[in-house]
Amino acid sequence: MQKRLNVTLAGIVACFVVGCATQSKPNLASKQRVHNVRTTAYTHNEGSGCHNALDCRLSGCHVMSAASDWSRFPLGTRFRIADTNEEYVIDDYGMALVGTDTIDLYKPSRLDMHRWGVRHVDIDVLQWGSEEESLKVLTPRTKHRCVRQMVTSLQQKKGQQKKKLLTSL
Repeated sequence: MQKRLNVTLAGIVACFVVGCATQSKPNLASKQRVHNVRTTAYTHNEGSGCHNALDCRLSGCHVMSAASDWSRFPLGTRFRIADTNEEYVIDDYGMALVGTDTIDLYKPSRLDMHRWGVRHVDIDVLQWGSEEESLKVLTPRTKHRCVRQMVTSLQQKKGQQKKKLLTSL
């Protein structure tokens, strides 16, 4: 009886710990360099319109909009391109990006988009976005195959993180 109680209590504690676990996010002061990231460019004239996945206007100002596979670079990830010092935030996704490590950078004009072309660059991640927030935005949109792929990948990551946490207990 005592052994059963201990096992039950351990299970409750483990569930509580897993439920309260959050992904640690580096603050803006701690940069992480990611080398040789493939980047492309897009603009609002391409048919995607002037709004991002959050239905806000795409930003071409100080911190510009960017799109990615949110299971690789989650919603809200802020980064700076090392060579140009341009700062971006992931606030959009695109079908062609799913399953790739490509980041699509918003450019305010077709000319800027064509000038950028395709480049492999080093980026400094200033702050990682939230996989949880990515899931909140994506889950209602799973009728689209590319969104289902991102959701599945994010859920698998979440499951792996829980397993690691449980085995470390």
